[in-house]
Amino acid sequence: MKITVSGPPGSGKTTAAKLLAKKLRYEYVCGGDIFREMAKERGMDLVEFSKYAEQHPEVDIEIDSRLVEIAKTKDNIVIDSRLSGWLMHINKIPAFKVFITASVDTRAKRIWEREGGDLEKIKNDMIIREKSEKKRYKEVYGINFEDLSIYDIVIKSDGISPDEIVQKIVEVAGLEPV
Repeated sequence: MKITVSGPPGSGKTTAAKLLAKKLRYEYVCGGDIFREMAKERGMDLVEFSKYAEQHPEVDIEIDSRLVEIAKTKDNIVIDSRLSGWLMHINKIPAFKVFITASVDTRAKRIWEREGGDLEKIKNDMIIREKSEKKRYKEVYGINFEDLSIYDIVIKSDGISPDEIVQKIVEVAGLEPV
């Protein structure tokens, strides 16, 4: 089975996706790692690289085409990417699609706890980055990121643990952890 885990920054999607892959003994694939690696290669932080990507659609296309190729050739994988659910949907690749979200304050606090820094700056950068990404998704793919109708389950992660998130996914997907 292919499982996609999508959602905005700080939603808990990466933590849940890694834990889910581990519990199921599935391979874990992360689109964010590819994006961060590309930003680092160009000597840019994530906000700068997001703005760069707005003017260079080939950035998103490269990341997304890699994810689609992986999904076409592998099974028993968990794909962690903001657009992984939509990518499977528009490419007609069967997958169980998960969307995880949380309030802006919760997400900013999680990023701050993970990376440190100034909480207000993190919150503002996160909002700018999300607007940039939504704009790019619409322009490049015609995707409305806020349309959650394609997902098999939507989980609001405020106040629940990663284990509880994974348990919900496993139950709804009808899977048995190994």
